Amino acid sequence: QVQLVESGGGLVQTGGSLRLSCAASGITFSSATMGWFRQGPGKEREFVAGINWSGGTTYNADSVKGRFTISRDNAKNTVYLQMNSLKPEDTDVYYCARRTRGSRWRTQDFGSWGQGTQVTVSA
Repeated sequence: QVQLVESGGGLVQTGGSLRLSCAASGITFSSATMGWFRQGPGKEREFVAGINWSGGTTYNADSVKGRFTISRDNAKNTVYLQMNSLKPEDTDVYYCARRTRGSRWRTQDFGSWGQGTQVTVSA
């Protein structure tokens, strides 16, 4: 079974930083593509960042380019999201997910999800 467990969320001030972690099990990491998504009340779930474990390539949504960085540690079966220069509009529940079809970064292309971790940025 595929299991994804997220941690690292919390409350920070505007301009602060957080580092989210996602521990994975039941995945062949040589072929697993992982992503981070976020969703707030009344909003659609949106893509934040993605990483291909075999090729080492990454992709960031325009809204977080220059501020967020996705990375991996295959020895620890873990993917990270380093978030810097946080803004109040970054306040959301953040989800770790595994892509199960296609080659795009849409919610419907990811079939395995973690439980989510809350990130709150105060003014």
